[in-house]
Amino acid sequence: MDLQQLHAMEANCTQENLPRCTAACPLHVDVRGMMAAIRKGDFSAGYDLFAKMAPFPGIISRVCDQPCQEACKRVEAGDGLAINALEQACRNFNTQPLLKNNLIPNKNKKVAVVGAGISGLTVALNLAKKGYKLTVFDTGTEFGGRLLEFPEAKLPRQMMADDFAILAKLGVQAKLGVTVGNHAGAGVLFNDLLAEFDAVYLGLGQIKAADFALGLEMDSDGCICIDPVTFGTSNPKVFAGGSYRQEQGKLSLIHSVAAGQSAAISIDRALQGVALTFSRSHEGPQPTRLFTSTEGVEPRPVVVMADSGLGYTREEATAEAERCLDCQCMECVKLCEYLKHYRAYPLSYARQIYKNMTSVVRKSNQMINSCSMCRLCEEVCQDNFSMADLCREARETMVSTGKMPPSAFGFALQELKYSNSDLAALTRHEPGFSQSQVMFYPGCQLSGSAPGQVIQTYNYLREKIKDGVGLMLGCCGAPADWAGEKEKFIAAIQSIKSEWERMGTPKVILGCPTCFMIFKNNLPDIPVEFLWTFMDQIGLPEVPSAGSYTLAVHDSCTTRHEREIHDSVRNILRQLGHRVEELKTSREFTECCGFGGLMQIANRELARMVVDRRIDESDKDYVTYCAMCRDNFTNRGKTTYHLLDLIFGDKNGKMTARPPVGYSQRHEERARLKTTVLREIWGEAVQDKPALVNLVIADEVRALMEDSLILTADLQQVIEYAERTGNKFRNSTNGHFLACYKPAYVTYWAEYSVGETGFVIHDAYSHRMEILDK
Repeated sequence: MDLQQLHAMEANCTQENLPRCTAACPLHVDVRGMMAAIRKGDFSAGYDLFAKMAPFPGIISRVCDQPCQEACKRVEAGDGLAINALEQACRNFNTQPLLKNNLIPNKNKKVAVVGAGISGLTVALNLAKKGYKLTVFDTGTEFGGRLLEFPEAKLPRQMMADDFAILAKLGVQAKLGVTVGNHAGAGVLFNDLLAEFDAVYLGLGQIKAADFALGLEMDSDGCICIDPVTFGTSNPKVFAGGSYRQEQGKLSLIHSVAAGQSAAISIDRALQGVALTFSRSHEGPQPTRLFTSTEGVEPRPVVVMADSGLGYTREEATAEAERCLDCQCMECVKLCEYLKHYRAYPLSYARQIYKNMTSVVRKSNQMINSCSMCRLCEEVCQDNFSMADLCREARETMVSTGKMPPSAFGFALQELKYSNSDLAALTRHEPGFSQSQVMFYPGCQLSGSAPGQVIQTYNYLREKIKDGVGLMLGCCGAPADWAGEKEKFIAAIQSIKSEWERMGTPKVILGCPTCFMIFKNNLPDIPVEFLWTFMDQIGLPEVPSAGSYTLAVHDSCTTRHEREIHDSVRNILRQLGHRVEELKTSREFTECCGFGGLMQIANRELARMVVDRRIDESDKDYVTYCAMCRDNFTNRGKTTYHLLDLIFGDKNGKMTARPPVGYSQRHEERARLKTTVLREIWGEAVQDKPALVNLVIADEVRALMEDSLILTADLQQVIEYAERTGNKFRNSTNGHFLACYKPAYVTYWAEYSVGETGFVIHDAYSHRMEILDK
């Protein structure tokens, strides 16, 4: 993944876009932060955020025309937030000094401002703070311009004086009662200003400039031609803005302030001799892509002031700030335990992952490897941001550059190799047939979890389809795909394709939703159908009635867009006499069981949280059509049926959930399934492979092994090796032996003793340390 790809992915996450109120404000006041401070009762902190962006906070808090309020998302559920009134409350209850004096070296440049209205004074303030020498000219006798038209009750004069006092402190000089122009009667010639000052700003209000003979380029209306971005004119020393170009009746004080700020930036750049137009797109009001859902937001009216003349009390202001929706997206984080676990959002994860591409950090690796790749984030995101694509890309890059630890997904890759080995894999035509009309591919997880049901399903298909039903046992390669092992994955699916061609290219009926996804996305030449749509069409086998139950359906995340499958599963349940309860997130919005993307291998704790969250959604028993979903839920104590449990249920018609199934059992059952079908269906004399040694394992030790991804077969190798070579330690206190064995890159340890029926396992653990002979 290169920087360009990273930026492309980042752009799809809008979480860091401005909320609509701030985006609509030409000054970009941090309204969201200000509201948070008010809610805490910290009006000084709120005022600090406001005053950072508002050059004259007292004035603006009184007479802003509030484009933010119209943009407020609250409008979709009642009144918009009274933001300007809350700005006033921040000023009223602020207890911190209004002015923070920053000592800036004086610059040897002089700027003249013509017009003492709000835009001209904003230019004067911003440039004076940068160390320029400012002189303000105006025909009036005091600062304020159009502000003086507001009544005292709306805009107290003392408040204006307090705000403008900063200009004097910064050394801004005022020359009032003078007219500037090149016409007769002008007190100060405009050409003299051009000669004396390094730059001039014209904040002329609504006055027509044509009569002033300024020598600037004018339009047909007699107005100065102004660049809309830089506020420059035909004279490179002259800039102009404010309400000069605003339409009568649509005058906006806050846009005049914004024009003054932009003009000040241009003047500063012009006096420093740098480009005026570089990176100006963030100035002024702008659209925002931030998505905020108002679904479920209760309408609440604006808080009414007890005394509108005094403004909000502290309590009223806090109550009004409570109406703020604190606009954020986070739609994916709300539904994803993985995103919540690492306490951030996709855009920040993209940055972390890119950083990790150049420096391998264990924690970051686990974050990359813990995503279940279920694509729920992509489904709920307005811009389809996909953590699955991001993490898959990162895993593949880490594997190809040697930065993925071999043990990260080693267990799953070993299981893939085992499932496709001669011990567990099989491809056969139906006995008595030399070709297959269809081929049943149950998948390795169903084969390991419920091998008896695989045989029952195969026999059912043979009864329904008379022209030959082939059987193929193995793994579709999903673990390699999830692990970023591209070469291993390609090898797995090419092997499937070769076997399919050898079988005469039959239609494949899949018993596992993950296999269905892998086949559909990666083997487009192979015609496929999921077992459930097939059963729904041709009819269920006859089974004793088990009564009628309400079952909550958990859809597999790998079928989230397969509505036909969802419908067939529900139809089958109804045919069996059961009622269906839909979970809050189902079908295309379903959640992962914690196994997808190998989350369970990379981060067991997180996988448990994912499972627990899902099984807590309903007190009803669950039904799934994925073996891993069933096993994961059952292993955490939730009564969960696989759909085949209901179809091929108890012969006496009882609803009995199968017990939990762990890694070791699934591992052994895959090989046992192969020998069973060869013996019972093909009539071959197949001997079960004798165990290396017999083990006796208590439930608590077996649970420990399950947590540590240690198989019974691993410990059998440890003890067989120890007993054959004598490489073991004996604890003289309890007589237990301790031995280890390293078949690949993981070392397995077993503490054991010799029992009457086999070796008794007392403890087991594994690690990646290298054990040397000396």
